[in-house]
Amino acid sequence: MFEFIRTHQRLMQFMLLLLIVPSFLLFGLEGYTRFGGGANAVAKVAGQSITQQEWDAAQREQMERFRQMFGAQFDPKMFDTPQAKQGILENLIAQKALAAEAARKRLSVSDQTLQQTILGVQDLKTPDGKFDSERYKALLAVQGMTPAMYEARLRQDLALQQINAAIQTTAFAPKSVATRLSEINEQQREVQELAFKASDYVPQVKITDEMLKDYYDRNGSQFGIPEQVKAEYVVLDNKAVASQIAVSDADIKSYYDQNMKRYSVDEQRRASHILIAVNKDASGADKAVAKAKAEKLLAQLRKNPGDFARLAKENSQDPGSAERGGDLDFFGRGMMVKPFEDAAYKLKQGEISDLVQSDFGYHIIQLTAIKPATVKTLDEVKGDIAAEIRKQLAAKKFSELSDTFTNMVYEQSDSLKPVADALKLKIETVSNLTRTPNPAVEPNALFNNPKFLKALFADDAIKNKRNTEAIEAAPGTLIAGRILEYKPAAKRPFEEVKAVVRERVTQIEAANLSRKAGEAKLAELRAKSDAAGFAAPKMISRTKNEGLQGEAFTAVMKADVNKLPAYVGVNSPGQGYNVYRINKVAQAATTDNARRQAEQQQIANALAQQEMVAYIDVLKKKAKAEILKPAVADVKGGDGIETR
Repeated sequence: MFEFIRTHQRLMQFMLLLLIVPSFLLFGLEGYTRFGGGANAVAKVAGQSITQQEWDAAQREQMERFRQMFGAQFDPKMFDTPQAKQGILENLIAQKALAAEAARKRLSVSDQTLQQTILGVQDLKTPDGKFDSERYKALLAVQGMTPAMYEARLRQDLALQQINAAIQTTAFAPKSVATRLSEINEQQREVQELAFKASDYVPQVKITDEMLKDYYDRNGSQFGIPEQVKAEYVVLDNKAVASQIAVSDADIKSYYDQNMKRYSVDEQRRASHILIAVNKDASGADKAVAKAKAEKLLAQLRKNPGDFARLAKENSQDPGSAERGGDLDFFGRGMMVKPFEDAAYKLKQGEISDLVQSDFGYHIIQLTAIKPATVKTLDEVKGDIAAEIRKQLAAKKFSELSDTFTNMVYEQSDSLKPVADALKLKIETVSNLTRTPNPAVEPNALFNNPKFLKALFADDAIKNKRNTEAIEAAPGTLIAGRILEYKPAAKRPFEEVKAVVRERVTQIEAANLSRKAGEAKLAELRAKSDAAGFAAPKMISRTKNEGLQGEAFTAVMKADVNKLPAYVGVNSPGQGYNVYRINKVAQAATTDNARRQAEQQQIANALAQQEMVAYIDVLKKKAKAEILKPAVADVKGGDGIETR
């Protein structure tokens, strides 16, 4: 009953996702002067452009996300459609529209919320529960991001979630509706089955040669040998381009100098603190009480600094650190609220600060350790830099070579050798290709790509053995091919497949006999009820089908039960015909409150999702969203987005 309701997922999946998959933002080579070139805008939202690079990066991110989810079962072809690409572009537009609305409403996120969000990520904690700042920085570095970059983006994502939460909480599922749906879901029906198996009617089947020949003639495609080709092909992709790029030591040194920050670890400090909490909006009297308590503790520490951990456990109102004697572990600049950071970075190791006031209250800080700033040497990162430069240059050079590739396979259409020689590509050969992809072939095999096969089996390619056009088999991947040998479709002779035809005709005729017998019995039972011959009764419901599947289950649950017993018949192709007797209808003896609550939540989530989709459509119109380069040629201006 509820399979159509999907559990709601938050619009902004932020924290760990950013640490695992590539970001939409492109960092890493801003200052390297060998790279350049403006990006074409594919859409505009609230006066801001979405570039082709952002769109491509979003597609790669989505593919990587699904690759991690599905592993070996992942099929990249699911993203290689205009509709999939268009969907990703519209998601980017929605994000831009939400960001524009957040800016208009001046939504903000406090330093405290930002800090608690980061510190609350379980995968960034050590086994003893402490925040692992080194792992945090390392994961960001893999994405070419600094903590400051990431935290700015996280701050924006949290602001967008405020909009998301505000809209979705306006949806609710009326309890009466949810209760009624749950009651229908829990309804039980006592059912008996009378089976007319096709296999039981095989002895009654009479087959003639005319029947066999007629089946063979009407179902020729079942006995056909599809047309096949032997072909050669060449591929231009980033890997092929990268292998031709030489990166000099001078390039590596220049990149290293201009991106030194990426290979630097700023000074980190470790501190413990005692917090006497008081809200920044508290009354003067409340602040005075808190300050007096903090001053008393500070006075004790001035006399006995060694009591810091004990006093923190007993008095600190920061639950995250109090149990550890106030220890906050190592942190860098930008990770603590500014008054706290300023005070901590003025202390010498072992020193205790004066009272430090922040939005959280009054802090007493003890600096316990200092990690000096470090920089990885050029030799340590030389290999990584070379690979990064090669990757970036390959992406830029690919766009240049793609025009050459496209033009050469078209202009010199009688051979792939010229383009292979000019671009240093390898010509591959493959046999037994058909018009449709072979499911037994590795899904990522480019020669099995449906767009490539369609081009390869075009009339001109078959008749004149000309090169296909350059086909984009995947983002950043072009393939062109040429037929070497062509075998037209054929049909196996009747005598060769006669035994197979006889078996299939026998099965069909037996199924027809079982269906006729079942339908006759059904008509008889509806005229005069009789329980003879039926199997033992069993209780089924929408939550417990007791082995009843597919159309049979649907027919039984949809049957009119105003008059009992009720009868329904279901034809099972190739299996036979079944008649079902419904004896009684009852509600479950006990109510599963947990499931009912979950079902009500599913309904509410579905409604909330609808509310959010409608709201985003309004925001797109407000932001004057416009698609300049649709992925689907016949996209119409719907959902608040203009196209041109």
